[in-house]
Amino acid sequence: MDFARKVYKLVSGIPRGRVAAYGQIAAICGSPRAARQVGWVLGKLDSDSQVPWWRVVNAKGMISIENLAVPKAEQARRLQEEGIAVELRDGNYWVDLKKYLWDGRD
Repeated sequence: MDFARKVYKLVSGIPRGRVAAYGQIAAICGSPRAARQVGWVLGKLDSDSQVPWWRVVNAKGMISIENLAVPKAEQARRLQEEGIAVELRDGNYWVDLKKYLWDGRD
């Protein structure tokens, strides 16, 4: 299975109300140094994709998407709809990883 398919499959398995980090996804896919590639792969999804890309944040818990077509506030809104508390601090959106980080097993 190619890297993109692994990413899509894994991200599709993140339960509602949980998040994962880009690097975490990369490591589980067997490429621990490919966090940026995970972001790139997710950024290429069609707008009608069923892959829950919004459940992936950076290693500090910050929403850090760089897809200009989707504002960070949209990712925050989707997470909040799933019951995840998102804090706006210094112009950035944050998720408490201690509370919401998926362990890869659920």
